[in-house]
Amino acid sequence: MKDSAHPARSPACAPGRDWPMGVTATVYEGLSGLNVAVYARHASAVELCLFDTTGATETARIKLPACSDGVWHGFFPGLGIGQRYGLRAHGPWQPQVGQRFNPARLLIDPWARSLSGPLSTLALQSGYRADAPDQPDAQDNAQHMPKARVLDLDAELRAGAAITPGPQTALAKTVLYEAQVKALTALHPEILAGQRGTFAGVASDAMLAHYQRLGVTALCLLPVHLHQDERHLIARDLHNHWGYNTLSFFVPDARFATPAARHDDDAAVRAEFRAMVDSLHRHGIEVILDVVYNHTAEGDALGPTLCWRGLDNASWYALDAQGGYLNASGCGNTLNMGEPRVVQMVMDSLRWWVQAFGVDGFRFDLAVALGRSGGPDARFDASGPLFAAMAQDPVLAGVKLIAEPWDLGPQGYQIGRFGARWAEWNDQFRDTARAWWLGHPCTPGQMARRLTGSSDLFQSGARTPLASVNLITAHDGFTLADLTAYENKHNQANGENNRDGHGHNLSANAGHEGPSEELAVRQLRGQWRRALLATLLCSQGTPQLLAGDEMGSSQRGNNNAYCQDNALTWLDWAQADQDLLSFVAKVVHLRQRYPGLRHPHWFGGTRPAGAAWPDIAWFTADGATPSAADWERRNPRLLVCVISVGEGAQLARERLLLVLYADKAPLELCLPAGPWALLLDSAGAWVEDADTATGPSMASPLLVSGPTLLLMRQDLAQTDKATS
Repeated sequence: MKDSAHPARSPACAPGRDWPMGVTATVYEGLSGLNVAVYARHASAVELCLFDTTGATETARIKLPACSDGVWHGFFPGLGIGQRYGLRAHGPWQPQVGQRFNPARLLIDPWARSLSGPLSTLALQSGYRADAPDQPDAQDNAQHMPKARVLDLDAELRAGAAITPGPQTALAKTVLYEAQVKALTALHPEILAGQRGTFAGVASDAMLAHYQRLGVTALCLLPVHLHQDERHLIARDLHNHWGYNTLSFFVPDARFATPAARHDDDAAVRAEFRAMVDSLHRHGIEVILDVVYNHTAEGDALGPTLCWRGLDNASWYALDAQGGYLNASGCGNTLNMGEPRVVQMVMDSLRWWVQAFGVDGFRFDLAVALGRSGGPDARFDASGPLFAAMAQDPVLAGVKLIAEPWDLGPQGYQIGRFGARWAEWNDQFRDTARAWWLGHPCTPGQMARRLTGSSDLFQSGARTPLASVNLITAHDGFTLADLTAYENKHNQANGENNRDGHGHNLSANAGHEGPSEELAVRQLRGQWRRALLATLLCSQGTPQLLAGDEMGSSQRGNNNAYCQDNALTWLDWAQADQDLLSFVAKVVHLRQRYPGLRHPHWFGGTRPAGAAWPDIAWFTADGATPSAADWERRNPRLLVCVISVGEGAQLARERLLLVLYADKAPLELCLPAGPWALLLDSAGAWVEDADTATGPSMASPLLVSGPTLLLMRQDLAQTDKATS
């Protein structure tokens, strides 16, 4: 093997172009070769390092000959598709002003579309000396770094164009299903062993049947970008299961591919991902990716030097006046969204996943950080550089955009402040629904606002109730089964003495912490679970279901299972609660049948033109209109409304009566006038089937026993005949 410091040859080069970014096969001045463009504004030199087909031997090291506006570039004739490479950057080592150049570190191209090589201990590849963190480590680390590989980008885009187009489901009919690729199918007995826990498993026949039975319309996949384990997890022999630690924003993680697809050139991994998307599209399912553009896998000042830090730390990251990292992400660093090249990288990544892989949308982790454009005083701006670029981009015009509307920086809670086209995770819906059903402080007024789309958060700016992504649980926190079985978190398996994870969960355990065989405890927990799920699916907005909640999945009280890549987080299909699954599926389909449960406009409490009834009306237990005091009264915990809206421009064909009663004691309820047929009783686990006759008639006064959500229907045509 040749010494990597003394490459065997040095191919000729020309200035080339400062675009596109990265290393691309192209023609320049009549010659075929590779164009290289690397953003490193403060570097004194940038080198392209070429490697043999194994990635083990460095065959050439060439300084890029030109620099234009901070982009180092060059053209290398005779080189082409398949070439393996890395980068080195020369410049000052001055951490106090934010610069950490170290040419002994082989660096990953931020625009690499293919990356292979050692991954398991990358978090240990620091750029500083272990015994003197203020000094650079002069030992070359190329043998420990993965190498990028040049792809035929035109061929990749053609492969993406061949994917069956997505169904473009309207938000009003969208039901999101959040899942982690491996956990979703790792234990599924009906999936081939080699496909479990993979992209292929996600689109297997068994899973396609499950999605269609359940009625979900979009999979929200936790990060599939290539990621790495953090240093503290390596020390504990744990792994970053969720994937919120991105190493490459353009490369699908090969660890989610089948063993047969994990070739060194990773072409089969990309093909498997595309096949997954194509199959899901053909079955009416959209694919939405959870993306992490707020920070990178390089962590804080004691983290590894892998890519951005070594190329131009002060440009790529948001820093304070002393060169320290601003940490709005809570993960050690935050990308600098005030730097145009950072915005360009994110935009190129988003377009790549749409055009080359056919995805239908994105859920942006800690999206407030993406609206901060600069130094320590940067505040969130809904019209910031990245958001402005996204708003006008034709490639992104048809995709769904979902924000997690908070981060850990100053004024980091920005729910309701994102712009047009954006939907947002609504944690206030989550917390209010939990509080209402599980006995924490909550009023009818608070529950009514969340039930009807959270107008206090989203109505301004011409947005609709669909901007509210309603959820009861998500990957981060308790599962639904644990929410109703544990009052306290139990995260000891994470190795942090139960210090990690949120302590404010608004959970309940029905009198016993953890699993119980006591019938009364199990019955109450079941009623809570069904009531919470029914509330999610009968509320205005866009519902998001956590994979596994529909069948009672538990993580044994762990509410921060980010590092548990094992049976604790893998869905146990063999132990699925089939009765709960059937209940949830029926309620999802009920939502799709009745427009009043997914109205895309705000309720005003007034009668639309030509309508006989107001779009929504509220009632007390005795049938009266609530007073101001009733909205703030906590007992009885009762909410009653009648919804009368149609689909599109059509007038309502039915009225829907919703009753949310969270107390245990029986309550006599006076129903609004007219015949009412039962559609849903969450306490009794009864739901009308589409193929069955109309549900039983409900007489007034009605004795209600909670906790339960009741949904009833009144056919307006029959009501008109009866009163004519």
